[in-house]
Amino acid sequence: MMRTRWVILVSGKVQGVCYRASTEDVARRLNLTGYAKNLPDGRVEIVAEGLQDDLQALKDWCEEGPPAARVTGVEVREVPVSDEFREFRIKD
Repeated sequence: MMRTRWVILVSGKVQGVCYRASTEDVARRLNLTGYAKNLPDGRVEIVAEGLQDDLQALKDWCEEGPPAARVTGVEVREVPVSDEFREFRIKD
């Protein structure tokens, strides 16, 4: 199976609502590696590597997020795999 890397940008009320921590939990359950971090413009950036189906499951989850979040947009871009990550974590 081939690994893929996606950069996912999530807009809306996604900071201060445990979005990154919830993303970390979901990504680890899906055996994805990478990170989630807050951006200065209020979005959350997720960089994840793994199998296509698992990345799609993460994207689907991102469209809702945790209960306190109000997602208004999810952008996905595929980029080359780097295999630089050993786990999924929250990045500051």
